[in-house]
Amino acid sequence: MNSARIARRRLVGTAAASAAFVAAPFVRGAHAAGKLSLGLWDHWVPGANKASEALIREWADKEKVEVTIDYITSQGSKLLLTTTAESQAKSGHDVLAFSTWLPSRHANQLVPMNDVMEGLIKQNGPVNAAVEYLGKVGGKWLAVPATIGSQMKGPCSRIDLMKQLAGIDIQAMYPAGSPPKADAWTFDAFLDAAEACHKGGHPFGIGVGTTGDNVDTAGAIFHGFGAQLVNAKGDVTVKSDNVRQALDYYKRLMAFLPADAPAWDDASNNKWLISGKGALIMDSPSAWSAAKRDAPKVAEQLWMHGFAAGPKGRYAPFVPFFWGVWNFSKNQPAGKSLITHLSQPAAVEKMVIASGGHDLPSFANLTTLEVWAEEAPPKGALYHYPNPFNHQNLSIAVAPAPHKVGERIYVQALQTQMAVRHFKGEDMEKTLDWAAREVESFSRN
Repeated sequence: MNSARIARRRLVGTAAASAAFVAAPFVRGAHAAGKLSLGLWDHWVPGANKASEALIREWADKEKVEVTIDYITSQGSKLLLTTTAESQAKSGHDVLAFSTWLPSRHANQLVPMNDVMEGLIKQNGPVNAAVEYLGKVGGKWLAVPATIGSQMKGPCSRIDLMKQLAGIDIQAMYPAGSPPKADAWTFDAFLDAAEACHKGGHPFGIGVGTTGDNVDTAGAIFHGFGAQLVNAKGDVTVKSDNVRQALDYYKRLMAFLPADAPAWDDASNNKWLISGKGALIMDSPSAWSAAKRDAPKVAEQLWMHGFAAGPKGRYAPFVPFFWGVWNFSKNQPAGKSLITHLSQPAAVEKMVIASGGHDLPSFANLTTLEVWAEEAPPKGALYHYPNPFNHQNLSIAVAPAPHKVGERIYVQALQTQMAVRHFKGEDMEKTLDWAAREVESFSRN
């Protein structure tokens, strides 16, 4: 018999249920290294949870730890509610999955991970800028970037429509197995392509709503113009020429987007592409994965690639998950040991394969796994998804703003709201005045 026991559960209950769970007392078992409870993100890809479970079982058997795994859905904000409940109760899982902004929000309750991260960076290469901004505060690593759930939200284009309507050969610009040939892929070229596809009846499916996908795209466009609403020192920088340029560009781009783009949520762009209506969206391979099942003829024409370059550089949205250990955990060493195990190259590869190439490790040396070259149809469709040649800057919207203010700007979708207001006819300076007041209120509260 195995000396380690793994209990696997899925948490989909209400906030009240989460609070009841975290209030349960911790009881140390008789096993050599005690017990460890995990709260992991419940993956949307069928079978992906089994890969993490097997890796955890492997570690638990070796270390003689009794492990309980709860797979917690993000639907209905269940994972967020669980995190908040555990933070307030100071009890719950030892190791928890934290979405984008949550490590900094709970910085005072997380065990420093400098020792773990120093070893992983030495082994796996540096992490991207988005991960460092979100996971490291004041020189202290708050959590370790998780492979599970981390994703890039770059362009996913229709090979045929981009070639027929815009005269752009996406596969030639981003060839599988070779570096990008994308010097001409600029914001101007992107705008021209959007106009051509709009005229051809297949507009780019880029939302300007208030949910994550929309905000992430806005962040990449603003970064491409060097447009910051708040700088790293916390100074409000809304009324800058760079921000004006970003808004002017958005106004021109929105003329070629679907008329209801300001009302889009995170499902809208996927549906737009899968339906055959769109020539390009900005998202992870989730739409491609769904198309393989629901619209295989569309899937055969999809290609993931890099974003266009703005005057201040080429940026792409990277949205990471993290694994952290609460400082009220009774088994912190075991938590760190397990996270280290899950961050080993062999473990990372298994999780990426199980996700069909959707999940992205944050370490530079782990961006050339064979799975991205082999995924099909068409073969090589995901090759450039992990940014293997580091040809673009991976960013999160509103960086480098201080986290407390940045999270508010992100959650309130200030950038897309600005774009919509100006597009609908509001004077540029009036839009900037409104945004500056909003940012100032976030800074005060």
